[in-house]
Amino acid sequence: MSLTRLVRRYDDATASFVPPAGVRAERGVAEEPPDTPPAPAEEPEIVGHLDITPENVVFREGEAVALIDFDLAGPATRVDELVNLLVWWAPLVDPVDRDPLLRDVDVSRRVRLVLDAYDASEADRARIVDAALLRTARSWHLMRHRAATLGGGWARMWGEGVGDVILRRRAWLEENGDALRAACAR
Repeated sequence: MSLTRLVRRYDDATASFVPPAGVRAERGVAEEPPDTPPAPAEEPEIVGHLDITPENVVFREGEAVALIDFDLAGPATRVDELVNLLVWWAPLVDPVDRDPLLRDVDVSRRVRLVLDAYDASEADRARIVDAALLRTARSWHLMRHRAATLGGGWARMWGEGVGDVILRRRAWLEENGDALRAACAR
Protein backbone atom coordinates (compact mmCIF):
# COMPACT_ATOMS: atom_id res chain seq x y z
CA MET A 1 0.00 0.00 0.00
CA SER A 2 3.05 2.25 -0.02
CA LEU A 3 2.27 3.08 -3.66
CA THR A 4 -1.27 4.15 -2.86
CA ARG A 5 -0.06 6.34 -0.01
CA LEU A 6 2.59 7.88 -2.31
CA VAL A 7 -0.04 8.65 -4.96
CA ARG A 8 -2.32 10.20 -2.32
CA ARG A 9 0.52 12.44 -1.08
CA TYR A 10 1.31 13.47 -4.64
CA ASP A 11 -2.36 14.23 -5.41
CA ASP A 12 -2.76 16.20 -2.18
CA ALA A 13 0.36 18.22 -3.03
CA THR A 14 -1.01 19.15 -6.46
CA ALA A 15 -4.53 19.98 -5.26
CA SER A 16 -3.56 23.52 -4.29
CA PHE A 17 -1.79 24.27 -7.59
CA VAL A 18 -3.19 27.29 -9.39
CA PRO A 19 -1.82 27.93 -12.88
CA PRO A 20 -0.31 31.38 -13.42
CA ALA A 21 -2.57 34.03 -14.95
CA GLY A 22 -3.03 33.49 -18.66
CA VAL A 23 -1.98 29.84 -18.57
CA ARG A 24 -4.66 27.36 -19.52
CA ALA A 25 -4.10 23.68 -19.03
CA GLU A 26 -5.28 21.46 -21.84
CA ARG A 27 -7.32 18.33 -21.09
CA GLY A 28 -7.04 15.40 -23.42
CA VAL A 29 -6.04 15.54 -27.07
CA ALA A 30 -6.50 18.63 -29.20
CA GLU A 31 -8.64 16.82 -31.76
CA GLU A 32 -10.69 13.77 -30.94
CA PRO A 33 -12.24 11.49 -33.54
CA PRO A 34 -16.00 12.12 -33.87
CA ASP A 35 -16.97 8.67 -32.58
CA THR A 36 -15.11 9.11 -29.27
CA PRO A 37 -17.37 8.94 -26.19
CA PRO A 38 -17.52 12.32 -24.44
CA ALA A 39 -14.98 13.12 -21.73
CA PRO A 40 -16.21 13.06 -18.13
CA ALA A 41 -17.84 16.34 -17.14
CA GLU A 42 -16.25 16.60 -13.68
CA GLU A 43 -13.93 19.54 -13.12
CA PRO A 44 -10.27 18.74 -12.48
CA GLU A 45 -9.20 18.90 -8.85
CA ILE A 46 -5.55 17.82 -9.07
CA VAL A 47 -2.63 17.57 -11.47
CA GLY A 48 -2.83 13.83 -11.97
CA HIS A 49 0.16 11.68 -12.90
CA LEU A 50 -2.21 9.46 -14.93
CA ASP A 51 0.43 6.90 -15.94
CA ILE A 52 1.13 4.94 -12.77
CA THR A 53 2.49 1.85 -14.50
CA PRO A 54 5.05 -0.47 -12.89
CA GLU A 55 7.71 1.14 -15.10
CA ASN A 56 6.92 4.59 -13.69
CA VAL A 57 7.29 3.82 -9.98
CA VAL A 58 10.59 3.75 -8.11
CA PHE A 59 10.76 1.19 -5.30
CA ARG A 60 13.38 1.01 -2.58
CA GLU A 61 13.44 -2.04 -0.33
CA GLY A 62 9.90 -2.93 -1.37
CA GLU A 63 8.46 0.53 -0.71
CA ALA A 64 7.25 2.94 -3.39
CA VAL A 65 9.31 6.12 -3.02
CA ALA A 66 8.85 8.09 -6.26
CA LEU A 67 6.81 8.50 -9.41
CA ILE A 68 8.66 9.18 -12.68
CA ASP A 69 7.74 9.92 -16.31
CA PHE A 70 5.23 12.76 -16.14
CA ASP A 71 4.51 13.04 -19.87
CA LEU A 72 0.80 12.27 -19.34
CA ALA A 73 0.39 14.43 -16.23
CA GLY A 74 -2.36 17.00 -16.39
CA PRO A 75 -5.65 18.26 -15.02
CA ALA A 76 -7.58 15.35 -13.52
CA THR A 77 -9.97 14.26 -10.83
CA ARG A 78 -9.01 11.94 -8.00
CA VAL A 79 -11.23 9.32 -9.67
CA ASP A 80 -9.16 9.62 -12.88
CA GLU A 81 -6.01 8.99 -10.86
CA LEU A 82 -7.53 6.10 -8.93
CA VAL A 83 -8.83 4.41 -12.08
CA ASN A 84 -5.36 4.61 -13.61
CA LEU A 85 -3.81 3.20 -10.44
CA LEU A 86 -6.36 0.37 -10.29
CA VAL A 87 -6.02 -0.58 -13.95
CA TRP A 88 -2.34 -1.32 -13.42
CA TRP A 89 -2.19 -2.46 -9.81
CA ALA A 90 -5.48 -4.24 -9.00
CA PRO A 91 -5.36 -4.95 -12.02
CA LEU A 92 -8.60 -4.01 -13.76
CA VAL A 93 -7.89 -6.04 -16.89
CA ASP A 94 -8.87 -9.37 -18.35
CA PRO A 95 -6.81 -12.13 -16.70
CA VAL A 96 -5.32 -13.10 -20.07
CA ASP A 97 -3.67 -9.65 -20.24
CA ARG A 98 -2.32 -9.61 -16.67
CA ASP A 99 1.24 -10.22 -15.66
CA PRO A 100 1.47 -13.96 -14.91
CA LEU A 101 2.13 -13.18 -11.24
CA LEU A 102 -1.20 -11.33 -11.05
CA ARG A 103 -3.44 -13.70 -13.04
CA ASP A 104 -5.07 -15.25 -9.98
CA VAL A 105 -5.17 -12.31 -7.55
CA ASP A 106 -8.38 -11.29 -5.83
CA VAL A 107 -9.01 -8.08 -7.78
CA SER A 108 -11.98 -7.02 -5.63
CA ARG A 109 -9.87 -7.28 -2.48
CA ARG A 110 -7.07 -5.26 -4.08
CA VAL A 111 -9.56 -2.58 -5.20
CA ARG A 112 -10.86 -2.28 -1.65
CA LEU A 113 -7.32 -2.10 -0.21
CA VAL A 114 -6.29 0.64 -2.65
CA LEU A 115 -9.40 2.75 -2.03
CA ASP A 116 -9.04 2.35 1.73
CA ALA A 117 -5.32 3.24 1.69
CA TYR A 118 -6.07 6.30 -0.47
CA ASP A 119 -8.93 7.20 1.89
CA ALA A 120 -11.19 7.68 -1.11
CA SER A 121 -14.43 9.52 -0.46
CA GLU A 122 -17.78 7.76 -0.75
CA ALA A 123 -18.62 9.86 -3.80
CA ASP A 124 -15.37 8.90 -5.53
CA ARG A 125 -15.82 5.22 -4.66
CA ALA A 126 -19.27 5.28 -6.25
CA ARG A 127 -17.83 6.65 -9.52
CA ILE A 128 -14.86 4.27 -9.98
CA VAL A 129 -16.43 1.51 -12.11
CA ASP A 130 -18.38 3.82 -14.41
CA ALA A 131 -15.29 6.03 -14.82
CA ALA A 132 -13.19 2.95 -15.63
CA LEU A 133 -15.71 1.91 -18.29
CA LEU A 134 -15.84 5.38 -19.83
CA ARG A 135 -12.07 5.83 -19.76
CA THR A 136 -11.61 2.40 -21.34
CA ALA A 137 -14.02 3.24 -24.16
CA ARG A 138 -12.32 6.59 -24.72
CA SER A 139 -8.89 4.96 -24.59
CA TRP A 140 -9.69 2.64 -27.49
CA HIS A 141 -10.83 5.51 -29.72
CA LEU A 142 -7.97 7.81 -28.75
CA MET A 143 -5.29 5.14 -29.14
CA ARG A 144 -6.61 4.23 -32.59
CA HIS A 145 -6.67 7.92 -33.55
CA ARG A 146 -3.15 8.59 -32.25
CA ALA A 147 -1.82 5.51 -34.04
CA ALA A 148 -3.31 6.71 -37.32
CA THR A 149 -2.39 10.39 -37.00
CA LEU A 150 0.80 10.47 -34.94
CA GLY A 151 2.38 7.15 -35.80
CA GLY A 152 5.57 6.35 -33.87
CA GLY A 153 5.08 4.59 -30.56
CA TRP A 154 1.31 4.94 -30.83
CA ALA A 155 1.29 3.02 -34.13
CA ARG A 156 3.68 0.43 -32.72
CA MET A 157 1.45 -0.19 -29.67
CA TRP A 158 -1.67 -0.37 -31.86
CA GLY A 159 0.08 -2.77 -34.21
CA GLU A 160 1.08 -4.93 -31.25
CA GLY A 161 -2.59 -5.33 -30.30
CA VAL A 162 -3.28 -2.71 -27.63
CA GLY A 163 -6.71 -2.14 -29.18
CA ASP A 164 -7.65 -5.76 -28.50
CA VAL A 165 -6.33 -5.51 -24.94
CA ILE A 166 -8.52 -2.44 -24.37
CA LEU A 167 -11.60 -4.20 -25.77
CA ARG A 168 -10.98 -7.20 -23.51
CA ARG A 169 -10.60 -4.83 -20.51
CA ARG A 170 -13.96 -3.23 -21.31
CA ALA A 171 -15.69 -6.61 -21.59
CA TRP A 172 -14.07 -7.75 -18.32
CA LEU A 173 -15.15 -4.54 -16.55
CA GLU A 174 -18.72 -4.96 -17.81
CA GLU A 175 -18.81 -8.61 -16.75
CA ASN A 176 -17.36 -7.89 -13.29
CA GLY A 177 -18.98 -4.50 -12.70
CA ASP A 178 -21.28 -5.57 -9.86
CA ALA A 179 -18.49 -7.28 -7.91
CA LEU A 180 -16.22 -4.27 -8.45
CA ARG A 181 -18.93 -1.83 -7.31
CA ALA A 182 -19.36 -3.90 -4.14
CA ALA A 183 -15.59 -3.81 -3.59
CA CYS A 184 -15.56 -0.02 -4.00
CA ALA A 185 -18.12 0.48 -1.22
CA ARG A 186 -16.76 1.00 2.28
